[in-house]
Amino acid sequence: MYSSIIWQRDMSYFATLDMFSGDLRLPFTQEVKYCILGISVTLFLIALGILLWQLFRYISLNPTESVDELPSSDSEPAKAGVSNTETQRPTVKVEKLHKEAWTSSRCLSIGSHLELPSLDEQEQEKEQKCSLRFSLYYDQLQSRLVVTILEARDLPLRNFSHSVDPFVRVRMLWVGNEEEVGELSFPSQHCVLQEWQSRVMKNNRSPVFGDQFFCFLEDNDIPHIVVKFEVRDFDKFSRHGILGEVRVHLCNMKTSYPREFLEDLQTPQKDMVGEVLISLKYLHTLQRLEVGLLKIRAPSKPSKKNKALYARISVLCNQFKLRHQKSTVKTGWKVIPFNEVMMFTLPEPQIRECSIVVSVYEVHAATQSKSKHLFGQFTFGKTENSEDEHWSLMMRSIRQPVAKWHPLLI
Repeated sequence: MYSSIIWQRDMSYFATLDMFSGDLRLPFTQEVKYCILGISVTLFLIALGILLWQLFRYISLNPTESVDELPSSDSEPAKAGVSNTETQRPTVKVEKLHKEAWTSSRCLSIGSHLELPSLDEQEQEKEQKCSLRFSLYYDQLQSRLVVTILEARDLPLRNFSHSVDPFVRVRMLWVGNEEEVGELSFPSQHCVLQEWQSRVMKNNRSPVFGDQFFCFLEDNDIPHIVVKFEVRDFDKFSRHGILGEVRVHLCNMKTSYPREFLEDLQTPQKDMVGEVLISLKYLHTLQRLEVGLLKIRAPSKPSKKNKALYARISVLCNQFKLRHQKSTVKTGWKVIPFNEVMMFTLPEPQIRECSIVVSVYEVHAATQSKSKHLFGQFTFGKTENSEDEHWSLMMRSIRQPVAKWHPLLI
């Protein structure tokens, strides 16, 4: 009786379980089941392909070769065929870094043996590249010196425009011996006998000129002649920059036949062609500057006795010309007296940053106003960085003129 009750209870439990399991069955059709199966298989194949691709990539990027040939600064390279289980295999990035470091170290070791030129040597090379080619010839039959400007090479460019418009100015200087005039002693005399100018070549670093000039000279004047070539950069505002110069002394040179020269351009230098005696006086109450043109010493060639000169005195403040005055034309030899006083009204702020430019021009004694050329020039005064000694003496003196000689340069 008891066993039959237990059997009936078990049978009722299994019947309930069958009913519950029947309720859990998904009510999908056969087609949906096949679709789900296909999607599952597809995902499995994709995952398998990704796994195989990763394995292939790992094998291709991590070859089984050892890295014995790579230099290592930390430890010695391992021997081939011996595995080291305590250390890990270096990654691809570490290997690349080792290779780059090894290559760069080799390049540096090779390059360290090469001697690089210094900055001074590079500047010297640049200076040597700028050169001028010309020829000189003295015709003894006609007593004529012929100067031919051929070409210039590798001229520097202007910084602001990156171009250059070169031309050549030629001056024939007569250089005398030491001379004493009064209390003054002058080591040498310079006199401009002739002055020429070549054509302007627009935007050309290596221009070919081909300009020829000549002048008549006696045989005994040749040892005193210096031919000066100035390569200049043309400026429409007449502020021609000097790129360099070349000087040729004819004293020890045989010019009886055409001789060609190729010379490097040198740093330009001024030549003293005379001196001028200037007096200065500044009246603080009237704010007036008095510039006295007293004398001009202008040595010349012995055969040329007289010179016709006049001076132009300009007042500049902060590089701007305020006003100017001209003197009368005077004729003389060696020392020419002028004794003229020019007055300029300058307020206190302008006199503190002021400079005086004295330009002496030579004209023909007959025409005077025509065919003038610059004989010499000098500048003095007070600027932000410096103050002329003559200017400081004037500012310290009270209503008294101060006179001093100044060199005329060209």
